[in-house]
Amino acid sequence: MGTIKQNLANNIETLGKFDATDLTGTIPAANITNSSLSDITTIPPSTSGGDLIQTVASDPPAPDFGDLWYNSTEQKIKLKGQSIPGGSWASGADLNTARRQAGNTGISNTSSLGATGYGTTHHTNTETYDGSAWTEVNDVNTARRGVGSTGTQTAGIIFGGINGSTPYPGSTLVESWDGTNWTEVGDLGTGRYMIAGMGTSTAALAVAGYYPIVGIVESWNGTSWTEVGDLNTGRRGPYGSGTSTDAIAAGGQNNGTFTESWNGSSWSEVSDLNTARDLHASTGSGGTSTSVLVFGNIGYSAGATSNELWNGSSWTELNDLATARDLPMGSGSASSGLCFGGRAAPGAIATTEEWNAATPNQSIQGS
Repeated sequence: MGTIKQNLANNIETLGKFDATDLTGTIPAANITNSSLSDITTIPPSTSGGDLIQTVASDPPAPDFGDLWYNSTEQKIKLKGQSIPGGSWASGADLNTARRQAGNTGISNTSSLGATGYGTTHHTNTETYDGSAWTEVNDVNTARRGVGSTGTQTAGIIFGGINGSTPYPGSTLVESWDGTNWTEVGDLGTGRYMIAGMGTSTAALAVAGYYPIVGIVESWNGTSWTEVGDLNTGRRGPYGSGTSTDAIAAGGQNNGTFTESWNGSSWSEVSDLNTARDLHASTGSGGTSTSVLVFGNIGYSAGATSNELWNGSSWTELNDLATARDLPMGSGSASSGLCFGGRAAPGAIATTEEWNAATPNQSIQGS
């Protein structure tokens, strides 16, 4: 090995340890025993200069796992940790009209919509939620319950359902929402209710349903419905999430733990739910097939608080709802979800709960 420069030699400690905390400069290649090395990275200044732990006024928008930084605004050192499933439910504002089995659309717990449903009668009411209150807007054209639904707060679609005039097996009616009004559009091929909906207002899936229990799946292109590949196991209400070409459907009456994945042409069975579910709800009907929250359960006026998260390969049980219920409505995403209404003894309820997922950025030191 060549001669060690004096300023580096002075940093050799007891037992041969090398102290580089106060150094700057470059180690010459000639001073390295491995002759294949030609370039040596410059030794950075000490951590006291803030270069090894970056100082920022706000958290970086997309840190990588293991990144470390100092947030000067919060006066905290933070570490980007592994995204561990977690989160909690918090109380939200009550619906203006208590109901169950309504249509539901929306992308978050501050931008959602609920329409139709049943309390002591079938409803046409439509309400929008902004994170602080529900506001009544224009009604649907036909009162019913058990509709399929998907989309956003300003561009949604509801389909099927039943009411006193259209009992079993269910309606073929479809209505589209443009943010202001509901308009009747092309009918379903098969009338039914308790249908799962995925996708958007112009590219949707109507999955399974009741009565009788069927596995029929229809695809909507914004103008008309076309029957596509059926579920492997027919059921009512296999709620889930995704698009018209990439979706997940879970639970429902008739083998209520089954989960199936849609690739645009066929359904495949994947990992089962931990808890069999029927008369439940989910976030993100128009969201992603790799991240969805399901909640509530069969109970016939008793309901359940159980809650599970799908990560694309398996289900994990998370913090429960505060209010046990069945036949609730759900919207939003697995990181910002909403559960509202449903049924608990002695009938329909107006209770709303907001879901917020845990953040993976962990504060490891600070005031």
